[in-house]
Formats: sequence, structure tokens, C-alpha cells
Amino acid sequence: MQASVHRFDEVSGDGSVLLDDGQERAFDAPTFQASGLRYLRVGQRLSIEVTDDAVSRLWITGIGDGQPIR
Repeated sequence: MQASVHRFDEVSGDGSVLLDDGQERAFDAPTFQASGLRYLRVGQRLSIEVTDDAVSRLWITGIGDGQPIR
């Protein structure tokens, strides 16, 4: 699924995304750190997985092992 970055705290690594239907889902610092990303900006599109109403994984398609940029 895809979402847009809604909030991101550079210091703590916590933030949230907005799903395409307008629902907000939070992510914590460990989830952000596991993504391998260094920074997020408001409005940036991400691919995400959601578990128990929270973002459990986030990434940018085309960045990462085995993901060709198209």
C-alpha cells in the first residue's frame, strides 16, 4: 500500500503517514530506522505495511535490495 508522509520528527524518528483515504497511521523510530532511509519530507510518497493500525514497515519503491528503479 502507499501513503504520504504527514509528520516526521528528525530528532526522534517518529512520524505518521496519511493513507489515500485520509486515515492517519503512526510509525515509531525503530520502524523508521529499519527502513534504511535517512530522512523523510512531508508529502513524500512511501510504500508501507500496516500491522494493528500502525506502520510496521516503510520503504521507497526502487530503493533497496532487488528493487530496480523504473
